Amino acid sequence: MWSSSLLNEFTIHQTNKTFFLIEAEKDSVESIFHFLKDRNYSVFINPTQEVFENYALSENNFFIVKPLISEAPVQTIKNLNTVTLEKMLVDIFCDEIIFTAYKGNEMKTIFSNAYNKYVINENKLLRYANRRGKKSQLINYLKLINGNKET
Repeated sequence: MWSSSLLNEFTIHQTNKTFFLIEAEKDSVESIFHFLKDRNYSVFINPTQEVFENYALSENNFFIVKPLISEAPVQTIKNLNTVTLEKMLVDIFCDEIIFTAYKGNEMKTIFSNAYNKYVINENKLLRYANRRGKKSQLINYLKLINGNKET
C-alpha cells in the first residue's frame, strides 16, 4: 500500500487528488475491495480509463485495489508492506490510466529528481520493468532523459 502523495517530493506541480494504491495477491483483491467498501471508503478495483476519469477523479481521497505483479520490488516499513522507489518509478512509467497526471514533463521531473536525491537500484528497476513488459522502452526513456548516457 502507498499514497500518491509520496510523489509530491519529486514533482513540480502538486496534484489536488490523493489516492491510495493497494496491491495484493490476485485472490485477495475482491476481499480488500469489499472490506473498504463496507466501511464507506471510495474504492475502485483496477479501474478502466473511463471509470478512473468519470468516477475516481471526482473523489477527494480514494483507494485503488489492483493485483500485485509477481516479483514486484516491495519493502516493509514500520510493519507496513509498501513499495520501493524503483517500483514507483516503473509504475508511473507503465500505467497509462492511474498515473496519467504524471506523464510528459512531469514524469521527466520525477525521474530526474528521484535519481538526483536517491540511489536507484537499476537492476531492480529494470527487472521489474521487464516483469511489466516495458524494459526496453524504459531503457530508451532513461537514455533520453539522461542525454543518451548509458543507464
